[in-house]
Amino acid sequence: MHLLLISIACSVGVSILFKLARRYQLDIGQAVVINYLTAITLCVLLLRPDPMSVLAGNTSFWVLGSLGVLLPSVFLIMGKAVEQAGIVRSDAAQRLSLLIPLLAAVFIFGESVTGYKGYGIALALVALLCLLSRSKASTTASTSPQHTSQHGTLWLLIVWLGYGVIDILFKQLSKAGAQFAGSLVVSFAIAGVVMLTWLLLQRTRWSRRSLLSGILLGVLNFSNIYFYIRAHQHYAENPTLVFSAMNIGVISLGTLIGAGFFREKLSWLNIVGIILAVASILLLFPR
Repeated sequence: MHLLLISIACSVGVSILFKLARRYQLDIGQAVVINYLTAITLCVLLLRPDPMSVLAGNTSFWVLGSLGVLLPSVFLIMGKAVEQAGIVRSDAAQRLSLLIPLLAAVFIFGESVTGYKGYGIALALVALLCLLSRSKASTTASTSPQHTSQHGTLWLLIVWLGYGVIDILFKQLSKAGAQFAGSLVVSFAIAGVVMLTWLLLQRTRWSRRSLLSGILLGVLNFSNIYFYIRAHQHYAENPTLVFSAMNIGVISLGTLIGAGFFREKLSWLNIVGIILAVASILLLFPR
């Protein structure tokens, strides 16, 4: 169980770092670049991938390229969402992105909706609408509550869509037969180059503090993935436990941290959305 707890803590830790970025004047873009360099280093040391294996078999290079662009983009958007809408709603929106692959399976790949899955999909959609609900009482580090509600809703929606599409791309990559660790390194490398190129074009003024924070971000980001994989390996006969505990754990811990430590104010609809999100995950996890 400690593997899952570490993974959950690291996932929420990323959101906490994003939440503190504005307070400590951290440039998220610079942190994201170093994050990928750190993640690649840890991936090579711990997973010992063979990047050349990606060149063999039926590797979908368009998927790798898409991931290379989407990973840093959605990372930056997640930072904006946490800043504008808070940890609670952002983490919940990210976890509800599991709905996107399910909807794609039904409407694109023609899979049937049976049993609890249909109820789970319906409940997840309602939960998302509740989370996107604007709250006049919301307060964050932004300029004003009104600014927060208007922009926060948009960032939350993009987080939901972005992580959902990334999930689909990773599933497509696994179906193509590419080695996961090798694909992860290649995707991280492309993402790092894309982010660095964008910063250079913006003529970014580099900050030592932001670059150092990227190391912490990379450790948290990779540890979240690494310990989640280890948990699946450890509980190989019970993947349902890992799936449900991870998603519900992140939403629950994110709520405790966001509302408890950062005093994020939620409307009653947002609170209902959190409860429905947990309920929908219980209905949607594989049986």
